[in-house]
Amino acid sequence: MGKQVRVPGFRPGKVPNRVLDQRIGRPVVLEQVVQHAIPEVYSEVVRENQVRVLGQPDIEVTRLDDNDTLAFTAEVDVAPQLELPSLESLAVTVDDVEVTDEEIDQQIDVMRERFGMLTGVERAAEDGDFVSIDLEAKLGDEVLEDGSTTGMSYEVGSGNLMEGLDDAVRGLSADETKTFTTALLSGPNAGQDAEVTVTVRSVKTKELPELDDEFAQTASEFDTLAELREDVRTRLARTKTLTQGAQARDKIVEHLIETVEVPMPENLVEREIEWRNQAFERELQQAGMDWDSFLQMSGGQSREEYDSEQRTNVEQAVKTQFILDAIADAREVTVDNDDLSAQIMAQAQRSRMSPEQYAQQLQQGGNIAEFVADVRRTKTLAQLLEEATITDASGNVVDLEALRPQTVRAATPADADADAGPADSADSPDEAGQDDAKV
Repeated sequence: MGKQVRVPGFRPGKVPNRVLDQRIGRPVVLEQVVQHAIPEVYSEVVRENQVRVLGQPDIEVTRLDDNDTLAFTAEVDVAPQLELPSLESLAVTVDDVEVTDEEIDQQIDVMRERFGMLTGVERAAEDGDFVSIDLEAKLGDEVLEDGSTTGMSYEVGSGNLMEGLDDAVRGLSADETKTFTTALLSGPNAGQDAEVTVTVRSVKTKELPELDDEFAQTASEFDTLAELREDVRTRLARTKTLTQGAQARDKIVEHLIETVEVPMPENLVEREIEWRNQAFERELQQAGMDWDSFLQMSGGQSREEYDSEQRTNVEQAVKTQFILDAIADAREVTVDNDDLSAQIMAQAQRSRMSPEQYAQQLQQGGNIAEFVADVRRTKTLAQLLEEATITDASGNVVDLEALRPQTVRAATPADADADAGPADSADSPDEAGQDDAKV
């Protein structure tokens, strides 16, 4: 402190301690002792005892004898020590890969919808029609700008705009108008009943192309409808095989949660819930909504039900994190530069930014340590999947070798010389749900 305090008649750093005491007061000196000594001693004790702490400690100074002793207690959540079961004979059962004709028909229908043509009709609007509408919403005599529009295209019966609109539009022909009352879902007047006037400007019906070889040639690279259907069957089977990998991963995690007893650090759970709620409230505010309007849109769930469901999700995520960390410790799983580079590349691609930008974002947010921990959990879960016996519901062994979530290996100069790009696995544990295991 003598180097920082300026006292007339003394050079910086040469002020006697008794003068400093008189100048700034002994209590200030002792406060500085506490602020400097406690973090250093606390960190040293944590390192010596190899304690994995969770969050910041609550510090209580229990003794402060001037020129003699400083004593304190630090209370902090720590990662629990887990007793792991044998992981050598993990076995899970997943669904069969079965593609039905109905599923193929649904995919073909989606393609037909994309190539449908809208044709004007001289009749009242029906479900499935596309109408051009003008909307004017009022609260009392005031017209709401954010609730009014002109020339909007809307599919009758879709129910994705506002409650009561479909009932109002059905039966209206071009240039006919109807007024109805509905609750506003967003904006500063969310929750209030507004009077909405809808005017139909035009009515069009969608005509779908015939299901024949000509449609197959228009909608795809295939010459016949039979070839197109077979391609759809192959792609659906591939998707369901990917789903088998996701199911296997989820069931392994469920098995671990059921068999490993994990003490819950309640403070950690409460902090995570509070952080999630604050983040979500900011999103609601940006969307001009509040909790009541969100819960109403999400199916009428009560806040108590939402909070209970969120607590369950957080606790499951915390347990998953602790279990994977414990397994990684037991197996001495390490993370090297290739692992990190590969995951940065994969995450950057998902976030639609360059790897350099993503890495910089991690560093600026102080999230590098947590990112490394997530990569380590990813590798651990990949190991468990590789070792597990996976069978489908019919008893057939499922080979997920090409689909198993594995940490992506970064490209090397030798790879580039051989024209081999980075082995980017689209089915890494992150993408397959590892985010659920983060806290």
